[in-house]
This record gives sequence, C-alpha cells and structure tokens, in this order.
Amino acid sequence: MANWLALYTNRRVLGLLGLGFSSGLPLALSRSTLQAWLMTEKVDLSVIGLFSLVGMPYVLKVLWAPLMDRFTPPWLGRRRGWIIALQIMLVISILGLGRSSPGSFPMLAACIALFTAFLSASQDIAIDAYRADVLREKELGPGAATGVVGYRMAMLVSGAIALILSDHIPWESVYTLIAGVMLLCVVFTLAAPEPEIRVNPPRSLREAVWGPLSAYFKRAGAIEMLFFIMLYKLGYDLAGAMTTPFLLDIGFSRSDVGTVNKAFGLVSSIAGSLAGGAVVARIGINKSLWIFGIFQALSNLSFTGVAMIGKSYPAMIAAIGIENLSGGMGNAAFIAFMMSLCDKRFTATQYALLTSFMAATPILAGAPSGAMVQMLGWAPFFTVSTLGAIPGIVLLTRFAPWNGRRKAALTDAERI
Repeated sequence: MANWLALYTNRRVLGLLGLGFSSGLPLALSRSTLQAWLMTEKVDLSVIGLFSLVGMPYVLKVLWAPLMDRFTPPWLGRRRGWIIALQIMLVISILGLGRSSPGSFPMLAACIALFTAFLSASQDIAIDAYRADVLREKELGPGAATGVVGYRMAMLVSGAIALILSDHIPWESVYTLIAGVMLLCVVFTLAAPEPEIRVNPPRSLREAVWGPLSAYFKRAGAIEMLFFIMLYKLGYDLAGAMTTPFLLDIGFSRSDVGTVNKAFGLVSSIAGSLAGGAVVARIGINKSLWIFGIFQALSNLSFTGVAMIGKSYPAMIAAIGIENLSGGMGNAAFIAFMMSLCDKRFTATQYALLTSFMAATPILAGAPSGAMVQMLGWAPFFTVSTLGAIPGIVLLTRFAPWNGRRKAALTDAERI
C-alpha cells in the first residue's frame, strides 16, 4: 500500500494530474459545449453534426508531431517549452471563440473552433511526449491513470460546469472564464519537473519524420491495425456524437445535462477507467477488448430506452451511467493496447499516429449523425448505432484473439 501511494504522490506522476487537466480543458469547448451553444441558437441539426469536423486536427496531428520532436523552444526545455507556448495561445483562441456569435456567424465560429482544436491537438502531442520522457518504467501505469483523472476533471469544467453557467450568464462570459482557467494551467507546467534523462532531438527533420514511421510500418499488418484502431469504438462514438443534442431535444435543461451527463458521467467514466484497468491487469488486454467492445455497443441501447420513455430523470441517469462506465472500461483496454504498439525510441510520433486514427472515429461518425437522426428519429438512431461495433469486433479476431498471446497476435511489435 505504501509503495502504491509513493508512486502516485511522487512529483513526476503527480505533475501529470495538472498536465492532464490542461490537455482535457479545450476539448469540450469545440465539441459538446459548442454543440449546446449551437442548439440554443437554433442552428439546424445537420449543421451541428458538421461542426464535428472542426476536430480534424486531432486526426491529423501526426503530420506536425515530428516538428515538435525536432525543434526545441528556447525556454523551459524540449517538452515544457512547447506546452507553455501552446497554453498561452489557447487562452487567446478560447477568448476569440467566446466572441464569435455562432448563431449569426457559424462559419467564423467554425474557423476559430478549428484553430482551437489545432492548438489543443498540438498540446496533446507535447504532453504525451513529456509523459513518455519523464516517467520511469514502473510509473507508466500510475502516470497514465493520473493523467486520465486530470483530463476528466477538466472536461467537467469545460463541459458540465460550462453548461450550468450558461443557464445563468452569457456564453461569451462562460468562454472567458474557461480561458482564465486555461491560463492557470501554465502554473502546472512550471511546477512539473524536467525529465531525468536528457533526450537528444533528431538530427534532421528527415530523421524526425521517417524514423518513427518506417519503424511502425515495417511491422506485419501495420496498415490494417490503423483501420482496427479507427473502427473499434465506431458504434460507441456514433451514438456519443448526438448525446447532448438528444437530451436537450427531449426536454432536459442545460443544467440537467451539465449536472448528469457531464458531472455524473465524469464520475462513472473515472470509475470505469479504474475498474477497466484492474480487469486488464487480471485477464489481459485481448479478452478485455472483447468484453468492453461488446459492452460499449450494448450501452447505446440505454439511450434507445430513454428515447422511447421520454423525459425521465431515472432513465437518463441510468443511461449516462452505463454509457460512461462502458466507455471508461473500453478506454482503459484500448489505450493499453496502443501503448503496447509503440517503439520507445519514437513514442511521441508513433503515439500521435495511433491516437490520430483513434480521434478520427468520433469526428467522422459525428458528421452524418445529425442527418441520420433527422431521417430515422432518436430511438432507431441509437439502435442502429450499435451495428457500428461489428467491424471492430470482427477485426479483434486478428489483432486480439480471445485466447491469443500478445506476441503471436502482433508479429514484430516487440522487435522494430
């Protein structure tokens, strides 16, 4: 017990709580919180669905990740220098998004939201690289868990608390307050320690680009693996793209959504992540991916039930709890799976590559989701969304067979 507490309270691991918070804070501002703002401005559902595309930088971040490996800012070191610069730019961008009037000027709001997402995705690259550099081997698990807790806490602020505040103050003021919180994140970065081992950056941009990519694509099934990463959470993300508009549309207030969907959902997600991590440790990654993948798909049916019942707080709470519990479990297994694929020489760029494909799923799934709702209705939409899990589950037979061993399932993953 003492060793467990020592791991979680040392400066390297504890510092990731604040950096995880900084990483998670901007996400909702260009996604679910912005969707709620668009709903209050009576923007068409099909347009709201298309706003999911502003998250494309999270998909494309691997394109500029090598630049952040190659070049070092002249302040605070190789990783923290980038993080500080991006945090300050995010403050400015969030302030601009709050003044964009998306109901009157949706194109302007979309452009600023896109730039905010670009800065946020870049910050993720730097924070992921810092985490890989600063943690000792035995601290990787606690460090990842601590970062997730900080990330979820930040989503509570920019999601739940922002929605509740919007019932009482203008949206511009909400975004201004969040920008102030983002500025405070600079303190977290200043307090975080420098890595113990100094890593020399790539000697050229060519080395920064081709080293990690060639190492990854030399492995067997590398391209198919990327498709699996995109498809594993497809059904879950398809339903998730319309959760906030759905709850608002059937009569729940923004405070209801903020309190239950965001706050209670956060607690459920953290509980799911912790439980999922324990299950992964006990039965392994492969079996966990199967169990959690099926659980995630079936959790969509809980919203089918809410759509059929109508505005019901017990039904809403149950659906939110099931969705976030299953999502937290799925994330625990899926992140462990992706980390197992990375060559430690190139963790920053390779992890950016893998998470870019992971981030593509909610964005591409979200784009047609509004039109699907208009065509099918809410209950059929959530029912049909469960079918999106089938391709990922089918691919599990190759990349994570139920009784397969990791090395047999992922040929060459350990030898690149």
